[in-house]
Amino acid sequence: MKPKILIADDDAHILEVIGFALEKADMEIALASNGAQAMAQFVRMRPDLIVLDVGMPELDGLDVCREIRKTSDVPILFLSARDEEIDRVLGLEIGGDDYVAKPFSPRELVARVKAILRRKGAAPEPETPAASLSHGRLDLNVAAHAARFDGNALVLTALEFAIIKVFLVQKHRAFSREQIMQAAYPPNIHVADRTIDSHIRNIRAAFAAHGCINVLETVHGVGFRLGACERSR
Repeated sequence: MKPKILIADDDAHILEVIGFALEKADMEIALASNGAQAMAQFVRMRPDLIVLDVGMPELDGLDVCREIRKTSDVPILFLSARDEEIDRVLGLEIGGDDYVAKPFSPRELVARVKAILRRKGAAPEPETPAASLSHGRLDLNVAAHAARFDGNALVLTALEFAIIKVFLVQKHRAFSREQIMQAAYPPNIHVADRTIDSHIRNIRAAFAAHGCINVLETVHGVGFRLGACERSR
């Protein structure tokens, strides 16, 4: 089945450009020109991924993301005319999976969409990963893209899931931010250290909500390593 992509932007030209590029890449698309339409299309379509403009009328992209994250972990790729680091970090901290600044290359956007879908499992993986990974009270079902701690389901974005998988594949290794980026992000995508830190904070918060405060430990001067993944006393 074709991946279903919801595109939300108040610029009709951008909707046309992105829609054409994604349809050419063999994806099914739905369009929305404001935040209210985006929410309605999300409920109707149940997309595999959302391309979401930050600056839209009736509900901006950040508000749409907050609403969607109450019930769904569908991947969200933000679009914005603003390329300030604080905007990128905010979008990622509230649950976005990636961020593209306008003006952008349609080819790059399609590549990022495909990379997110591969991580999420809506598109075929280039390699067959282990069916499941575990450590302490953490269990990762790679095929189903499902993470559980002590039996409780964790809500993680596609990129956060990919980061956790990186640590579980090499449990005893410490990773620098650069190494995390290379292992979890698609090729030729570069992000700032603060972006990686935002994802680490989100992962820690998701686990802390279920009583785990040691999922990822800071290794000063290096980066991060996998913790015990046990329930805190």
